[in-house]
Amino acid sequence: MRIDPRRWFSRKTLGKDVMSGVVLGVEAVPDGLAAGLLAGVNPLAGLYGYMFGLVGAACFTSSAFMAVQATSAMALVVSDAGLDSRPDPDRALFTLAVLTGIVMVIAGLARAGRLVSFVPTAVMTGFITAIGVNIVLGQLSNFTGYDARGANRLLKMFDVLLHINAWSIASVIVGTITILLIVVLRQTRVGSLGLVLAVVVGSVCAVLLNLWVGDPVTQLRDIVEVPRGLPSPVLPSLADVPALIVPAVSLAFIGLVQGAAVSAGIPTVDGRPPDTNRDFIGQGAGNILSGLLRGMPVGGSMAGSSILVQSGAKTRLALFVAGAVMAVLLFAASDVVAYVAMPALAGLLIVVGIGAVKPSRIYSVVKSGPLPTAIMAVTFGLTLIIPLQFAVLAGAGLGIILYVAQQSNRVRVRAVHLETDGRLRESDPPKSVPAGRVLILQPYGSLFFASTPIFEKQLPEVNRHSRDAIVIVRLRGTDQIGLSLVDVLRRYAEQLRETGGGLKVVATETRVIDQLAAGGLTDDIGERNVYKGTEWVGDTLRRAYADALDEIGDRRR
Repeated sequence: MRIDPRRWFSRKTLGKDVMSGVVLGVEAVPDGLAAGLLAGVNPLAGLYGYMFGLVGAACFTSSAFMAVQATSAMALVVSDAGLDSRPDPDRALFTLAVLTGIVMVIAGLARAGRLVSFVPTAVMTGFITAIGVNIVLGQLSNFTGYDARGANRLLKMFDVLLHINAWSIASVIVGTITILLIVVLRQTRVGSLGLVLAVVVGSVCAVLLNLWVGDPVTQLRDIVEVPRGLPSPVLPSLADVPALIVPAVSLAFIGLVQGAAVSAGIPTVDGRPPDTNRDFIGQGAGNILSGLLRGMPVGGSMAGSSILVQSGAKTRLALFVAGAVMAVLLFAASDVVAYVAMPALAGLLIVVGIGAVKPSRIYSVVKSGPLPTAIMAVTFGLTLIIPLQFAVLAGAGLGIILYVAQQSNRVRVRAVHLETDGRLRESDPPKSVPAGRVLILQPYGSLFFASTPIFEKQLPEVNRHSRDAIVIVRLRGTDQIGLSLVDVLRRYAEQLRETGGGLKVVATETRVIDQLAAGGLTDDIGERNVYKGTEWVGDTLRRAYADALDEIGDRRR
């Protein structure tokens, strides 16, 4: 991994990089506070995560425009991580960020980038859709000013709806104004800065309402003291590490998947394909720096990265400028930031949550079949009712199940015919093995344990009409089989033996031949009936076919 700071900026594009960095830095202030609010921690931890995550990751990522921020999905995992049960919840949060970063760095060094492709669309669609719903449900208390109670967000939603009379009208007004402004300003030239303007206007309305009515709207200063300047470093708590391993792995998984999507969707400066593993390391560095400087866990953000590109960024200098802008705002405008209204931030998050629900993607999964639809539905339900760190791991497990199911269903057995002119022809296998004939079978697909029942079901039946037949199973192109498949071949060989026939196997890979021997098939059918293929396609098969014809001829004489 080569890091060259001289390529981080260009004098020719300095103006565009500074301008796009200012846009992202200003937009990130309310966004970062909202992320902290969504995570149920000190909102300033979200702000610090945005600031230091951006800068720390920018030094290492291959994607020059990857904005590493506290994403909504990661914030919800933090919310469910049980930090309140730790002796020092704030320090546990910072420890969680550092631990998440370490997992990400290890994943990058282990070159685990290719594993991200194993996460199926059905799992991600169910997860992201539930995240959107969870975001909306999680902000109902801040939006309405009613302190809801319940074991999870669904129960809290019902509690909010059952106590409409306890809602703060002023809070609802502020949140509604913010939502309406975001929706309207998004369609104008203001673009992403509309988020900032909407939160500012909503907060100004909150100040005015607090002056005129006796039902005050909660502001950031009511929750936490907003310091002037940057936070002092803090060391992680080793005592909290065992309790935080599962949420750290879940956070790393989410961050890496989202980061891979950013890598694939955001162009690089030189047009080369991004290095996903290097981006993993960059996200890990951002998390470690965030945790050491009192920030929350962060990951690659498509929204922040898109803002950079759309506002004209040309190099990664824009990321450093964005971090510097956030630092300046904390130094110069901390008193103003303290007046940010919580219902305004809740309104911003509700818009984000609704935007995360993509009906078109849900429809695509439904159209792809009942199994992906079921996987998506289960992932969605689990994400709503159980803590997210476990829902993430469950989703990954469901993804593995879906992959195994799809691969096992792709196994197909074909009959191979040797023509007199030397050509090979394939057809569907017969229903049963014909008597006194040589039948060549070629399986296609992955022949691992889950494929065994599908493979066995497609084998032609051996019955009383199959006397003196020899079946050749050709495993060309198969580089590994399981003991379950060897057991199927042993049973098939026994059935053929009972009718006076036999089984031969042609395999090109030494590993497959070793597995046949380890499973006992070689001893059952004899070493002479296991053929090692060569680089000449069809040569060994013809030899096995000729031997089979000779054996059938000898039996008839």
